[in-house]
Amino acid sequence: MLVDYAAPVAASPIEAEAAAVGAELVGYDGFNAAETRHDVFTTLALVARATRRIALQSAIAVAFARNPMTVAVLANDLRLVSEGRFRLGLGSQVKPHIERRFAMPWSRPAARMEEFVTAMRAIWHAWATGGRLMFRGKFYQHTLMTEFFDPGPNPFGNPPVQLAAVGELMVAAAGRVADGLLVHPLTSETYLKDRILPAVRAARGGDLDGFRIEMSPMVVLGADEAARARAERAVRGQIAFYASTPAYRPVLELHGWGELADRLNRLSRRGSWDEMAGAIPDDVLDAFAVAGDPATVAAGLRDRFGSAIDRISLYTPYDTDRYQLAAVRSAITTSTLSG
Repeated sequence: MLVDYAAPVAASPIEAEAAAVGAELVGYDGFNAAETRHDVFTTLALVARATRRIALQSAIAVAFARNPMTVAVLANDLRLVSEGRFRLGLGSQVKPHIERRFAMPWSRPAARMEEFVTAMRAIWHAWATGGRLMFRGKFYQHTLMTEFFDPGPNPFGNPPVQLAAVGELMVAAAGRVADGLLVHPLTSETYLKDRILPAVRAARGGDLDGFRIEMSPMVVLGADEAARARAERAVRGQIAFYASTPAYRPVLELHGWGELADRLNRLSRRGSWDEMAGAIPDDVLDAFAVAGDPATVAAGLRDRFGSAIDRISLYTPYDTDRYQLAAVRSAITTSTLSG
């Protein structure tokens, strides 16, 4: 199991660049940047220039805020700038954000995402081979590529494409057209083994060779009792935030927590964020997060996900002691090598 460092979601591009340099020095295998308050591709361009070894990934870039051509160009350039270290992580976001924040169309997200990746690969193929670009789909059409706009073959090849997925339709789409799957932080061991893995195996005819499964599970860490209490409160709030979104309701339903999802959704509509965090009971917290000292967290992550996950990064929606994170990484790496 490889261990990646996840940039803090509120980090500016400059702050993320510094974090990536530190992560490379400590020995992390990869660096993941999310698209929240800042552009993920700008951030990773800075990181690519400031580092030499560490793998880089957008985790995630919002696909439906763009189109296959714009993402093909951005990913191709980052693969070039990083000298082959960049991996493209894509996600769909949810309908309200796509329609109301980005003013872009939303329909049949799994089918649209599958076609998005297929179209992007057709663009890369045209650049690599010099062949004619002629992609006509239900959602996207790309039929024009002149020499002036053609960057030609990338000496480092095309970046691997990882798709973020929760529902079984999107998981199946990832299995058919992507190189790997980004498992959402709101994923229990049960949901991973009973829903996600069967869906991706079915989509790939049972063969997972070469298909990478990555995850960013939530963890509760703290150097002392007070720090750990703050971390736990933040994780409860993050679980509540995700669980209030209808798209993630199937995860809770599998555990019999559908009524909790409905309650959280009602509270979110009222903006009752503090009340939402307090509504997360201990059994729900334990299902979606691993808590304890670094050794305990590392052991818990290995026990839950070690047989299914190829790469892991820790999801910590709170100010985190970097020494605690490094200790978890070291414990996971040591157990992986010894195993």
